Amino acid sequence: MRQPTKSPGEKIVKDIKRATRKQYSSEEKIRIVLDGLRGEDSIAELCRREGISQGVYYKWSKDFMEAGKKRLAGDTARAATTDEVKDLRREARDLKEVVAEQTLELRLLKKSMTGDGGDQE
Repeated sequence: MRQPTKSPGEKIVKDIKRATRKQYSSEEKIRIVLDGLRGEDSIAELCRREGISQGVYYKWSKDFMEAGKKRLAGDTARAATTDEVKDLRREARDLKEVVAEQTLELRLLKKSMTGDGGDQE
């Protein structure tokens, strides 16, 4: 059975709603889920106040609980410290410099072998 086609006006309204939908940061999602877990207000009241559907709240809550369960079980990698990140960036920069130098040497060697820029007998 075919769905009735939407009018251009309905499509425009849907596109505007999609483009103007509020994006929640992870900190905001955590705050909202924790507010719901505190139980001071009903989930319906919390969702109305925050402008989200109950389905969205329960999805965030499930994701929050799953992440916590994995973290407590030790399934996630330890977060890198700032010093480790700086060391890795320094190492990556040094490696890029080595690759650039070797690439230049290889090009120069190829040019000398093909006779570009040099006299061959």
